[in-house]
Amino acid sequence: MRNLTRTISIFVGVLFIAMMLGCASTTKQESTGQYVDDTVLTTKVKAAIFNEPSLKSAEINVETFKGVVQLSGFVSSAAAESTAVAVARKVEGVQTVKNDMRLK
Repeated sequence: MRNLTRTISIFVGVLFIAMMLGCASTTKQESTGQYVDDTVLTTKVKAAIFNEPSLKSAEINVETFKGVVQLSGFVSSAAAESTAVAVARKVEGVQTVKNDMRLK
C-alpha cells in the first residue's frame, strides 16, 4: 500500500510539472495569459484606430505578439501612416509598433 501511495504521488507531481511546462511561453510561442493579453491589446488598438476620423480603419490590420503591435494593410498617405502608428503607440500596454503598412 505504501508503494502505491508513493507511485501515485510521483505520478501527480510529474503530471503537474508537465502541465506547467505546457503553459509556459517560448520565444516563438505565447503562454495562455500572454495570448489573452495580446488579444485585448489588439482590440484596444483596433478601437483606437477606428475612433480616429482621419483613418480608414477597415484597411489597417492589427496583430499583436507579446506586446509588440504590427500594423499592416494600406493607407492613402504618409500622414495617415504616421497617424496610425502614433495612435497605436498611445494605447496602454503597447511595447513597440512595427509598421508594415503600404501606400496606395
